[in-house]
Formats: sequence, C-alpha cells, structure tokens
Amino acid sequence: MDTIYVHTDGASRGNPGEAAIGVVIKNDSEELATISEYVGVQTNNWAEYEAVFRALQKIKALGLSEKSIEFRLDSKLVAEQLNGNWKIKSDTIREQYKKVKELLSGGFQEVTFTHVRREFNKEADALANEALDAR
Repeated sequence: MDTIYVHTDGASRGNPGEAAIGVVIKNDSEELATISEYVGVQTNNWAEYEAVFRALQKIKALGLSEKSIEFRLDSKLVAEQLNGNWKIKSDTIREQYKKVKELLSGGFQEVTFTHVRREFNKEADALANEALDAR
C-alpha cells in the first residue's frame, strides 16, 4: 500500500493570537497538495489540531483515505494526545481532538501520528508563516 506523508504545523503570534496553518501532503515521489491558511485568533495548540483536521479533509477530498497515512508534526502535545498517550486538559483542545477523531472514524484505513523535530517540518512551518505574513 502506498504511503501518504503529511507534514502539518499550526502557528500563532501571541497565545492566543493571530493564527495560521501549514500542510504539505506528499507520496514517495511528488507533492500532492498544500494548505496555507489564516485561521483567526486562536492558540498555537488549537491551530496545530486545525492543521491535522484540514489535512484529513483534503486527503479525503483527494480520494486518498484508503492509503496508509503518516502524519509528521512538530507538536509533541498533539501527536501524543492523538496517539492516546497524553490526557487533554483544555475544553477547547478537547473539541478539536473530537473533531479530528470523528473525521478519522469516517473511512480512513491506517493513520499514524509521529512527532518530528522542528527542523524536519520546515515546509509546513513556512506555509503557516506565509499565511500569517499575508494577513
């Protein structure tokens, strides 16, 4: 089964503050889609979750939900929470978590969440910052 690699990032200037998301979706040989979008005044963690959610929506729209999907994100908090290893203490984040989990239950085959260091997530980070700069 082909693997889809998804790099996501959420950024905010202030916490909460002006926030944006960056997403890069690719397979082994090519970039399939990107997202660079301002998401309003939010916390950084909310934006990190929103990036995962929007990436899942895009993957579904592209007809790729039956593929093996590996998320690579530099938010250890979001990766660990989505993997069920860490508790969610914030009601706002709990709502984002539920939104992601609900979407995942709608036809995705295999999805993993891996924490990567920031330097391995530069493309998604740049897209989030581009959206903030354009604001």
